[in-house]
Amino acid sequence: MSGDDPHVHVTATVPSEDAPVRNVPASTFGLAGDLPGVVTTGCGPRVPYAATSARPDRVACLPCREHARREHLRSVDEVERLSGLPGSAISPAQGRLASAHHRDLAGRFSEA
Repeated sequence: MSGDDPHVHVTATVPSEDAPVRNVPASTFGLAGDLPGVVTTGCGPRVPYAATSARPDRVACLPCREHARREHLRSVDEVERLSGLPGSAISPAQGRLASAHHRDLAGRFSEA
């Protein structure tokens, strides 16, 4: 981890599961876990969590932008596949909305 890296990165887990995972114990028990101090980025190195963002307009690291684009497109495929299965927890209409959201984010990450 270099302290002189000027880039804003994305976490390796895109889309990030941090908020939904933290919301379960927070809403159930009134407890919120701490965010990690250091995370692995989409381009590989570990950086302070504060040096990451999920917003395309803030990410300056080009390899991280490409990683985020690929991961959002992977999410599109996964959501579309799962929402079409019988007994799925999400309806096809909800799947289309989620897919459109991830497609939009993937497109925004591919913009320079």
